[in-house]
Amino acid sequence: MIDDKKNRRPTVIIIDDDQSVREALKGLFESVGLIAETHGSVREFIAADDPEKTGCIVLDIRLPGQSGLEFQEALATSNVPRSVVLISAHVDVPMAVRAMKAGAIDVLSKPVREQDLLEAVNRAIANDAARREQRAEKVVAQSRYMTLTDRERQIMTLVVAGKLNKQIAAEVELAEATVKLHRGHMMRKMRAGSVADLVRLADQLVLRQP
Repeated sequence: MIDDKKNRRPTVIIIDDDQSVREALKGLFESVGLIAETHGSVREFIAADDPEKTGCIVLDIRLPGQSGLEFQEALATSNVPRSVVLISAHVDVPMAVRAMKAGAIDVLSKPVREQDLLEAVNRAIANDAARREQRAEKVVAQSRYMTLTDRERQIMTLVVAGKLNKQIAAEVELAEATVKLHRGHMMRKMRAGSVADLVRLADQLVLRQP
């Protein structure tokens, strides 16, 4: 039987082609109570990966086959982006800039100071948790939005644009009392206690115009 509680604990995934580095990093993370797993290449990691596993990836930039930097850039544009800390024996400025632009939490030079790495990993784990929470909230918001009628969706868009009931009534050519009725139904379905709550939900749904 799968231990769901263990699966929910964050895991530090180490991808490095140097076995001694993998073992050293695994020992470091486990010494502070983290779960750690190791892979010698991107291909090996992909074959065993569970995208729903929480945590982060500690990734060597220079790997055989697909480089760590190329893989990190691919992860950043995937459906399930991951929090990545990059490490390398040879880090130059263009490489670091490229990695940070692709969303790396940090880029560290080998030999890596243990405290620097642990701090970066803790930030990466927190980043992963926040992103997953936002994704879960968006799914909930979408499910609520799907229960709205076309008219309620129209009114929601106008409310989050900052328009008053009177202005909305004129724009959609309805009586103000009818707008209030639709607005009340919409707010209850979206479970929004205020306009501020509704705006936050709209942002999750990308309904507001920039």
